[in-house]
Amino acid sequence: MAGAQTAPERARDLGVPFHGETGPLNAITDVAGVEVGHTTLISGEGATKVGQGPVRTGVTAVIPRGRQSTTPVFAGWSTLNGAGEMTGTVWLEERGLLDGPILITNTHSVGIARDTAVGWMVDKGWNARWFVPLVAETFDGVLNDINGFHVKPEHVRQALDSARSGPVTEGAVGGGTGMICNMFKGGIGTSSRIVKQGGKSYTVGVLVQCNYGDRKSLRIGGAPVGKELADSYLPCKVGGDGKGVRACAPAAAPVGRARDGSIIIVVATDAPLLPHQLKRISKRAGLGLGRLGSVASAGSGDIFVAFSTANPQVPAVQSGQAQVEMYSNEELTPLFEATVDATEEAVVNAMVAARDMTGADGFKVFGLPHDVLKRSMKRWNAAGGATP
Repeated sequence: MAGAQTAPERARDLGVPFHGETGPLNAITDVAGVEVGHTTLISGEGATKVGQGPVRTGVTAVIPRGRQSTTPVFAGWSTLNGAGEMTGTVWLEERGLLDGPILITNTHSVGIARDTAVGWMVDKGWNARWFVPLVAETFDGVLNDINGFHVKPEHVRQALDSARSGPVTEGAVGGGTGMICNMFKGGIGTSSRIVKQGGKSYTVGVLVQCNYGDRKSLRIGGAPVGKELADSYLPCKVGGDGKGVRACAPAAAPVGRARDGSIIIVVATDAPLLPHQLKRISKRAGLGLGRLGSVASAGSGDIFVAFSTANPQVPAVQSGQAQVEMYSNEELTPLFEATVDATEEAVVNAMVAARDMTGADGFKVFGLPHDVLKRSMKRWNAAGGATP
């Protein structure tokens, strides 16, 4: 149809081979009930003026059972390297339940997101007298005036109130707006897998906020894309030559040592899993990062949480006994595999969706070039280096 908009390209559209069967949306929202919302804040350019900008930040909300439900979910969490924050994990570990939404934002906005989430849950009549929300962060202070504290309560509420099922916007949106991944533009990415076992079908969905990794270690679809692009599309500083022409001079590694950075990973499933099983699921997200070349460097915050939307009545039981449906411990491997596969694809989807961005002090980060990635996949696959 004339004038119709085409859907944004994702990693599979560029020929990247992945394992496993995806859900219809290839997103965390393929798990029924899960809703995702974003607030994206972009304004200003040039030199940083603390409190004024440039602003390249935001908030992403993941609501396990949707905005209309106040029922907790069974959950578990883990970390590869702890140079970061996810609030509420002590209480989550203690009782294996997650009350309310998961929020992801920048490092210096965790407090405002946490406090606003409490108020939002109070307003919604959440089934508790006190709340310990789950709020996670990655650092966007290279592209964003992070010390300007531009995320306000209304932005957090907007992300929560806008959360919906259906397709999830990826790339430089929400909490991922100002993020950098493997020295390319990073941000929000998602994927899902279908697991068929014992005559039943289950869904595993993953959402990431990627802000980690160095260039040379990056592998996509088995191909050494990072090495191929080691000297190309590097971050730079935008400036003028006095004639109105904006040049881009090479800049230092965007976050201290090149390997440092962080990633937050949220895993959702409708398989009937208990908290100890979900902790095991969350750990497998790290294997998806390993496929892409991550080593969970000393300055990286690699923090993961997994929850199950099954057993909808059990977590809310206040007294007496409850009947729990539980997936067999001996048959978890397919769910582990689905988590690894979906994590790998979600990260690449984030980089594919994120485009060039110039932020604070003229620092510019390039999006992963689609044409180069296509050629790399064709060459690598033709040589037998990667198998779908």
